[in-house]
Amino acid sequence: MKHRTAVAVLPRHRLHGLIAFAVLSLLVACGKPSSQQDNTIRQDAQGGDAVKGGQVMSLALSSPSFAEGQPIPKKHTGEGPDLSPPLAWGDPPAGTHGFALIADDPDAPVGTWVHWVIYGIPSATRALPEGMPANATLADGTMQGKSDFGTIGYGGPMPPPGKPHRYFFKFYALDGQLELVPGMSKKALVKAMEGHILAEGQLMGTYKR
Repeated sequence: MKHRTAVAVLPRHRLHGLIAFAVLSLLVACGKPSSQQDNTIRQDAQGGDAVKGGQVMSLALSSPSFAEGQPIPKKHTGEGPDLSPPLAWGDPPAGTHGFALIADDPDAPVGTWVHWVIYGIPSATRALPEGMPANATLADGTMQGKSDFGTIGYGGPMPPPGKPHRYFFKFYALDGQLELVPGMSKKALVKAMEGHILAEGQLMGTYKR
């Protein structure tokens, strides 16, 4: 007489639950370690500027000339004296060795237009005065790069007549000693900042002709 081996038959809902648990366990086991995830590079939504994912603090940036989302006064534009606006920020995180700022207009007809590239700002600095001189290197070691006007230093808004354009002033607190030289482009500065950004802030103003 033949004997049959007893086989336990699980209800369908329990069987599906066990399969799902096994698949989830496998995915977790194959995932990246948290230390690697923390060091991945993400892209800034506004300007494509590379930052260190998961570790970037917020740093408030403000100006006495205009508030967030408000019109930029004519004196800071190509229709006026074209003075760079005064900017101020709070204390950065520990380990900050310097600051950088990029100002650009994503609404320009030819694509994002760069208005200001300034970097190597000493870590003890908490403000930029109005009307920064258009020199590649300043007395305190701060350096400036080329705008899309082809000139060193700040170049204010001068959009074509029509709807208002947005001007983003993006500010970065940086760690370590970056390889910076006077006259850099936005693209070169962004590349140099990869993996070195500890905190970032942003101020947006508008201008219409």
